[in-house]
Amino acid sequence: MQRVFFFVVALAITWGCGNRDKANSQPPSLDAALKTHPDSIPLLQKRANRSLDSMQYDLLLQDAAHAFRLDSNRLQSRLLYALALINKNPIMVSDFTSAEYHFSRVLMQDSTNLKAMVGIAGVYANLGSKDLAFKWLNKALRVNPRCRDAYVLKGTIYLREGKYNLAKSSYETAVQQDRSFFLGYMALGSIYQYEKNQLCIEYFTTACQLKPKNSESCYALAYAYELFNKVFEAKRYYRRMAKLDSTRCESFFHLAAIHQFNDKNLDSAMYWYGESLEINPNHIESLHNLGILYETKDDYSNALLTYAKVLKIDPNYKLTLDRVKALRKK
Repeated sequence: MQRVFFFVVALAITWGCGNRDKANSQPPSLDAALKTHPDSIPLLQKRANRSLDSMQYDLLLQDAAHAFRLDSNRLQSRLLYALALINKNPIMVSDFTSAEYHFSRVLMQDSTNLKAMVGIAGVYANLGSKDLAFKWLNKALRVNPRCRDAYVLKGTIYLREGKYNLAKSSYETAVQQDRSFFLGYMALGSIYQYEKNQLCIEYFTTACQLKPKNSESCYALAYAYELFNKVFEAKRYYRRMAKLDSTRCESFFHLAAIHQFNDKNLDSAMYWYGESLEINPNHIESLHNLGILYETKDDYSNALLTYAKVLKIDPNYKLTLDRVKALRKK
């Protein structure tokens, strides 16, 4: 049986030492005001901060670069531009080196600027200078021991090194500073899931409570329930995920797999595989499991036809190759 493994390994380099849920408090007239006054630096900065909080990094870069070009002497514009550079996608080494320069300039004028401290630490972490990264993070924590983002970045560095206990400790401290830190709970849930620890369910549950309409947290919780054989709860959250995001086939795939392998309800399984393949006809896991389902029904002709579709997509898909080899021996 093929199942999707969900594990959060990437977090943004910097979070701005603030609460992202405040992003929606910006007045809705901001975009309209910028259409009327496209060169207003205060308005550009305000929207750039909103974009930073809501992780709309393309718009952040657009507004931050515009404000910085209009007046490069403004500290806030330089800081926002540096933050935009380290959140680019794709990002290049030259972006990190440019951001390092701008963060350094900000810190020359404002030596206790937490965003710049965490930002430059993120630069060093990504350039492989872990000691320098921790030096700046510890400086930030001396300025403000409750700086959530410093703990987040420490956790991210530890996570990259495979030091899961240290990563968990850092993320735990981060969520203690900000009980509404959605991605902190997602990261902790993912680490505990990787360790096959049922505590992951608690963290994913909190994430779902914080953002009930977020399909990723719903998927994470559903998979965690499935992983620990709580299939009733798993099916409930997979159905919820399907309602939240009807463009992804994974929820239907998992519902089908549970019906097939746990409930032994082949008709329901076939229905849900059909739903999955309607969204993504090339979803290999759904096709492979559907082939197994046909085998269970002794329908070897359809099994081989389904396996042929898998191998057309991926000629080296081992699970299917093994099933075809076994069927040809019958």
